Order: sequence, then structure tokens, then C-alpha cells
Amino acid sequence: MRALSFLLNLGAAGAWIAASPFRPPLGAALRPTAMMASKGDSVSFAKYEGLGNDFILIDDRDKSEPSLTPEQSERLCDRNFCVGGDGVIFALKSPEGDDEYDFTMRIYNSDGSEPEMCGNGIRCLAQFLKDLGEDAKSYRIHTLAGPIVPVMNSDGTVTVDMGEPELIGPNVPTTLEPNFEGESVVEQTIECESGKEWKVSAVSMGNPHAIIFVDDLEKDIDFERDGPELESHPAFPAKTNVEFVQVLSPTHLKMKVWERGAGPTLACGTGTCALVVAAIRAGKIPRNPEGGSELGTRVTLPGGDLFIEWREENNRVYMTGPATLSFQGSALLK
Repeated sequence: MRALSFLLNLGAAGAWIAASPFRPPLGAALRPTAMMASKGDSVSFAKYEGLGNDFILIDDRDKSEPSLTPEQSERLCDRNFCVGGDGVIFALKSPEGDDEYDFTMRIYNSDGSEPEMCGNGIRCLAQFLKDLGEDAKSYRIHTLAGPIVPVMNSDGTVTVDMGEPELIGPNVPTTLEPNFEGESVVEQTIECESGKEWKVSAVSMGNPHAIIFVDDLEKDIDFERDGPELESHPAFPAKTNVEFVQVLSPTHLKMKVWERGAGPTLACGTGTCALVVAAIRAGKIPRNPEGGSELGTRVTLPGGDLFIEWREENNRVYMTGPATLSFQGSALLK
């Protein structure tokens, strides 16, 4: 697996972060990669994280397709022998002849698979674009899950219009029997090979999610076993992200996530959106609670807090959270 080596501007990055909350433009430091990188090429990157969900960002704004293959991206994500990350995100140009978008986002997971979208990832992409000099209040991003619009806030956070949740079971997709209004799946029984039974709610935010509510996140699950078993359960033909959720109050949820193609991560944006929708539909929390944040329901993940609002007026889900530059450097493909 020792397929790439890299040099990092760690000293410079540390100085930037310590000196000022504002980031310097990355444009001068990051060179666009070749149309398709090959052995011996040096690939410039920037490393970002959203609540510890960390990504390698590649500037491919002059391209319509990623400059790295899924296999190269998988090796780049190796935490022992290379840069390390939960995935590689490519900032691509907008679709040819389509004025609806500013840029395109593609992402490869750490196992080389390609998800439709990533909530924490798109916040990191938005901050990356801003740091590259594409300074705007918002960006219209084309993704495999459809159009997504991140908005840059004055406090340094990013609010993302994540679109409407998909609630029809077969469209998630899941083969679990619909048991709720509109052919949806809410706390439906599922049995795993281990013999354990769960009550699962299925929601898609452009990618599939299986949400399970528990009384105690530390006592009620065997995370390393239950996560992958549910991820690859036959009831989810495209596999699924798995969120275990504990209700702390009507305005506060806590979760652990096992991501499809990445395993345990410190945060999952689409999963956080999906679990808030699931909690409301299952009657676990109110849709418009009194005394809550104006940003919506607080969700505590292993890496920190996200705020999620599911608006009644347009049925769209909005996510607010941070995205932070960690360092930048170059990786040599070997």
C-alpha cells in the first residue's frame, strides 16, 4: 500500500491557523493536476475537516472528471502510508452548457467507492472554493444527488440547503415493507445474521440511511459488529449508512455513524439530516420545539455539533456546521 508519498506545509498551515481566523488564498499554493494523474506525478491537495470528518480536496476546476482514479484515491486516504482521510473530494467545473451550476462535486470514499453526496464534505468543498479565491456568498454545486447550495455565514460556519428528504422506501432504496404514510419505512423490524433485531427508519438525503433509536449509545450497541452488519444488509440493495441515535431532549440528539464505504467516522452530514427527519416522523422530537436554537435541532456527533432544520414551508432540510482547513501539500504518485 506504500503507493504514494507526500510533503506537507505543516509549519505554514500551523502559522496560518494560529495567526488569524482568516485563511490565505490557496490558489498560489495548489497547482491544478493533469487531466489524469499517473505514476510519478505530484498531486497538490488541501486537507479539510468538518467535525473530524476529514477529506483530501483536489482542485480540478478546469476538468469535468476527477483527475485521480478510485484506486489512487483509496491509497491517498490510507492513514498509515499516505495523507489519510475519509475520502477525496474533487472541485470540478460545472456541467458543460449548464448555467444552473457554479461547480461540480465528486467524491471517492476511503475504500474507493463513490457516494452520491456527502454533507460534511460539501461544507469542506465550499470553504475550499472560498480559500481558492472563488469568493461568493453561496455556491450552486452539481452532485450525483442533485443540486446542493452551501451558504457561507459570517461566523465562519456553512449552511447547506440539503434538499428534500426521500421517504418512499423503494426509492431510498430499501426492500423493507413500507409501514407508514406515503410508502415510507418508520421503525420497521429488521433482523441481522447475528440474530439481533432492530427497529429501522429508512431515509435518503441523496444517499441511503438506516436510522435506529436506542436508549443508550454506549450500552445498547456493539458498534464494530452492528455497524457493518447493517451496512451490508440485503434489505438495502445499494448498502446503507447506519446511524444509531439517542434522544437527549426534544431539541438535542446524539448519534454514532457507520458510513457506507468508510466505516466509523466522527461526523456525517447527510446522516445527521436523515436522523432528524426520522426522529420527527417517529414522534421522538417535535418539528418546531420551544426553546431550541433558531438553527434547528442540535445533533451531537463524536466530532462535535451540527444543527439541522427541516422546514415545513418547503420540506427542505438545512444543515449548519463548520469546515476547517488543516494543512496543504503534495503527494507523489508511485
